[in-house]
Amino acid sequence: MRAGRLLAAAAATLVALTACSAEDGPATPGGDRGFVSGTGAVTIIAPQDRGEPVTLAGEKVGGGTLDLASLRGKIVLLNVWGSWCAPCRKEAPYLQAAWDQTRTLGDVQFVGLNTRDDAAGAAEAFERRFGITYPSLRDNDGSLQLVFRATLPPRAIPSTIVLDRQGRVAARIIGEGSRATFVGLVDQIRSEA
Repeated sequence: MRAGRLLAAAAATLVALTACSAEDGPATPGGDRGFVSGTGAVTIIAPQDRGEPVTLAGEKVGGGTLDLASLRGKIVLLNVWGSWCAPCRKEAPYLQAAWDQTRTLGDVQFVGLNTRDDAAGAAEAFERRFGITYPSLRDNDGSLQLVFRATLPPRAIPSTIVLDRQGRVAARIIGEGSRATFVGLVDQIRSEA
């Protein structure tokens, strides 16, 4: 019994050491404050159980604006990332490869949601470094993510949310994803009647 309590205490300590909650403070370039790690777990919502379409619009990294309502009729893969996030840097090439593979389908759009990157030019430098060619919305204070709180909120950075053709949340990945996972989710949502 004592060994069980020690194991539980060790596990709790490990969790506390490997993840910081968003309440710990804003992210800093090169740091990890505000970072919460994810496991890469995938959740899919059946079409009949999906909520209302997501309303999300804002300023894009690099200038201009984007309203997700203009993408209705397409499958939208929305990735929450920050230039300060090591797993985001690791997954960026997989996202771009998945985008390269799916963008020619015509009914798919990838969108980034850059969070807590207030350092001038950090998000733009990240996109250049990894050759990101899909647009990203700026979410300097994390407030844009609140639109997902009633469905499948992005509880870690990175997180990925897939919207169906009606703009409803259809799937979520908490944590780092792979090219195969991104493409597989897009294909699964595309195949729905």
